[in-house]
Amino acid sequence: MHIRFWGVRGSLPAPQAPSKIRSKISAILERVTPEDIETPQSRERFLAGLPPWLFGTVGGNTPCVELRASNTEEDEVIVFDAGSGIRELGIAMAKERVKPTHYHIFFSHFHWDHLQGLPFFGPSYDPSVNITFYSPMANLEDALHGQMTSPYFPVHMESMNARKQFSILTEGITLGDMKISYKRMNHPGNSYSYSVDSGGHRFIYATDTELSTNDFIKNEENSSFFENADLVVIDSQYTLGEAIEKYNWGHSAFSLGVDFAANWGIKHLVLFHHDPTYDDRKLFNILQSARWYTDRMGIKGVKITLAMEGLEIDL
Repeated sequence: MHIRFWGVRGSLPAPQAPSKIRSKISAILERVTPEDIETPQSRERFLAGLPPWLFGTVGGNTPCVELRASNTEEDEVIVFDAGSGIRELGIAMAKERVKPTHYHIFFSHFHWDHLQGLPFFGPSYDPSVNITFYSPMANLEDALHGQMTSPYFPVHMESMNARKQFSILTEGITLGDMKISYKRMNHPGNSYSYSVDSGGHRFIYATDTELSTNDFIKNEENSSFFENADLVVIDSQYTLGEAIEKYNWGHSAFSLGVDFAANWGIKHLVLFHHDPTYDDRKLFNILQSARWYTDRMGIKGVKITLAMEGLEIDL
């Protein structure tokens, strides 16, 4: 499986403010020496040595994650959530040598940050494209149509010329050799995680969940879904202090995500659904804190990565 991240923020898009960009440029200039700019090679070495929060950005788009399995037809794409990142996905797909003709879009839930990019998804206006929308929630079609009606949006969903299907999930499904199942999580109004098993690997997309003791109980339902997963993309919007302060808001602390991974033998944990008020420096500090917490608690075998736009992971 190949996973690519197009949107990693939660709640609402958070573009880089001009003041933050100026601060980054200023911090880089403070580090540069005459030797760093003597040759193209020295400039590349200098840039490569900058801390990641300075050189590049985590990104400001809301959730959208692409998945392709090695056995999936080249023209088929699986997408989890249609936050503002799906616009970037559509632009990239238009440039591919073999343009996808079938998108399978799975929604975790219908809060605005997870579907607000759909009206700007270029392939949805192409009559040669098929799009199948999936959700366990019975109001799937109404929710997607509803955000594209007056007074909220000037273009109705009927203007999307792609061939559209709406699939209400009542059980797991199979696409190619991918077995896709879902599980309801703890979030206001409900949210669903998705598990994809393919080629002996398991990927889990688990955004918008406030982890509780129930998620750590080793019963049959939890074990079959989470145990020994290769990669879990999980809601880690808060620090522990903020998670306590914002109890019942439906999001988790990064340290609880680490505990969750250790509890279920998860090999790779990707911190996701970043708070829109966090800048790049704070997010990389959270990543450092999560790794420090892992070492301090003696947790072995868990790799931790920060979700960033453009991040690609192969299983």
